[in-house]
Amino acid sequence: MAPFYGRLQSLSALVEDYLLVWILLSVALGLTVTDLAVVTGFSTVILAVMIGSISLTLSVEQFSQIGGRAVALVLLGHAVMPVLAFGIARGLGLSPELTVGFVVLGAVTPELVTPVMTELAGGDTALSTTALVVIGVGSLGFVPAVVTVLAGGVTVPTLPIVEQLVVAVVAPMLLAVGLRARWPERVGAYDAHYPGVSATMVVLIIGGVTAANAAVIRSNLGLLGSVIAGVVVLNGLGYGVGFLVSHRAERATRIASVLSVGMRDFAVAAALVIAAGLPTIASLPAVVFGVVEMTTSAGLAKWFDRRE
Repeated sequence: MAPFYGRLQSLSALVEDYLLVWILLSVALGLTVTDLAVVTGFSTVILAVMIGSISLTLSVEQFSQIGGRAVALVLLGHAVMPVLAFGIARGLGLSPELTVGFVVLGAVTPELVTPVMTELAGGDTALSTTALVVIGVGSLGFVPAVVTVLAGGVTVPTLPIVEQLVVAVVAPMLLAVGLRARWPERVGAYDAHYPGVSATMVVLIIGGVTAANAAVIRSNLGLLGSVIAGVVVLNGLGYGVGFLVSHRAERATRIASVLSVGMRDFAVAAALVIAAGLPTIASLPAVVFGVVEMTTSAGLAKWFDRRE
């Protein structure tokens, strides 16, 4: 069994270490092989596996180390993000469908690898982990609420959004944390593999939603330019908001706040849009954001680490 687990760990590391490359390849493949859009039919399952696998790395001990004020600061920054996303989309004159996509992107959980990036940057990993879980559970009410309030010109079915959040986000997350608490040693023995499984699901869903949007992208490159500009601004403002709400806190807290607010879970946003039956084009901001975020977050983590 040892050689098998060794190969499995090497495969997981290959996916994790070069995730940006895999995402770029997935986007390129989705643009050229439109049949990959069939993957979106399994978006709920993919999302559940993605959330559940990475959540298996979360322990109850991590949550007990954090004070309420630090979490509240991150939550404040998180609450601002969908409003910023809405303002950016409207400012660029994007369609109502794309505006919904931006709002969903701003409202979803921080990126699932935020605790990992926080650790690499020398930040407070326990804070980013706690914020991830609290926001994940709270998304059950937060995401449908902000989409309903901010979406204009598009009829948004909030019940499917709630259903998808329960089935594919909250339930897998709580189940995984519960399993970790019940059998910490047994579950923890495979910690090296969970991020790789989650990363593979990210690559799958991004390829699928790109294929679903391929015709629109190829026929309207000007639209793609506007979306790229919008997500770059949203990502940058997110980092800025994360810094502003925590600028008086300790350095480790500031790093966790910057990454937790600026990094949006693009794969969750893309899968949620598709699974909830929203217009396919609404997933385009999430696809583009994935490429931008993976690049900027890696750069930030290295910059923070060098300044320590």
